[in-house]
Amino acid sequence: MNATHHIVYTMRNRRGRWSSLTVALMLLLAGSTFTSCIDEKEFADNPKGNFEALWKIMDEHYCFFDQKEAELGVDWDEVHERYQRQVDDGMTTFQLFEVLCNMIGELRDGHVNLSAGFDYGRNWSWKEDYPTNFSDTLQRRYLGTDYRISSGMQYRILDDNIGYIYCGSFASTFGEGNISDILFFLLPCDGLIIDVRNNGGGQLTAAEQLAARFFDEKTHVGFMQHKDGKGHNDFSSMQKQWIKPSKELRWHKPVIVLTNRSTFSAANEFVKYMRCSSLVRTVGDRTGGGAGMPFSSELPNGWGVRFSACPMYDTDKNSTENGIEPDFKTDITDADMLSGRDTIIELARQLLK
Repeated sequence: MNATHHIVYTMRNRRGRWSSLTVALMLLLAGSTFTSCIDEKEFADNPKGNFEALWKIMDEHYCFFDQKEAELGVDWDEVHERYQRQVDDGMTTFQLFEVLCNMIGELRDGHVNLSAGFDYGRNWSWKEDYPTNFSDTLQRRYLGTDYRISSGMQYRILDDNIGYIYCGSFASTFGEGNISDILFFLLPCDGLIIDVRNNGGGQLTAAEQLAARFFDEKTHVGFMQHKDGKGHNDFSSMQKQWIKPSKELRWHKPVIVLTNRSTFSAANEFVKYMRCSSLVRTVGDRTGGGAGMPFSSELPNGWGVRFSACPMYDTDKNSTENGIEPDFKTDITDADMLSGRDTIIELARQLLK
């Protein structure tokens, strides 16, 4: 997830250079006060130094340690002891990368990544261990070849007078005029399907921008915190998240949002927002989660690390890190796949009728 405003933290590495540690924060937190400098131990640019640097950065800034300990039994101090024994200064770069990726992989967090010039360490169990529940081959049977495209969204009117929008990314914000043009074209429809399956996220501002078309008043949609200290439980108080209605064209008919396990990060937040609209129901599979705003840093050897630093919650203060259950759970069946039908789209059409 990205946001328009950032708070930048700095640390000096072994060579005396300053590397950036960026916490992406939502607009609603832009006016808050944060400490702008973190005193960090200097680490050597060797396998042991890079190991200690990664463990320490995570220890002081990762936001889900309590949740991971409760759900997965992760004890970060025990993880340090276990992986420290696997590191020695005679190991190769590739061996070090594997050990470090395995260490942070203990957290099973899709926002925890280690990047080197030769590989990108990731844990995608939030989607890879589940049915995809999306097929672009099936989707083409609904979109056809004459669908419209605006601001990266594909849309058309289906043969039962249901509007269909596919939003595959929130990587950038949308043109307000583009969203209005899409909704104006779909106004004759009896209902609307917004498909965010396989949307891996992007900018929260884009998710907010689209969601704002489905609210007529300022609405409380959740909470957010940020780390304000080095301890695992050092957090700010919960700050309310709000969706303000757009000043442009807004939708007032029933809406179904389609989800699957690859609906992640900012797209996960979009689903959270939309569930607060009286117009909306959700259909498909549980979302992939990813409810922590990413924080970025750099190891002494130049490898980049990104991880969750600012937890987010629904209106009942429940974490959505592990995803959001749909109102109507369904999978694409083998029979429908063979007959060219998307089970999830078909259920949405039935509900809208």
